[in-house]
Amino acid sequence: MKKLAALLLLAVALAGCSNLTPNQNGLLGGTAVGATGGAVLGAIAGNAALGTVLGAGVGLVGGAIYNHIRNNEENNERQAFNRGYAAGQSNAQ
Repeated sequence: MKKLAALLLLAVALAGCSNLTPNQNGLLGGTAVGATGGAVLGAIAGNAALGTVLGAGVGLVGGAIYNHIRNNEENNERQAFNRGYAAGQSNAQ
């Protein structure tokens, strides 16, 4: 019965993640990876709960940094494209 309840809870949690923005997806992924890694390291060190919490925090910060860098790169690419497009349009006239 516990396995069924856990599977049902997992299915509901995953269904709620189906329409996330790329930024939300990055934050969630970073948090999940950090929590998993923290739990493993915490279990080795003797306190899995503390490791999970610390890992989730580190993962969240890492996901936020990754999102910031990715957004800056996308904006730079968009601006470069627009500058090139505008230059091409002025030469065509």
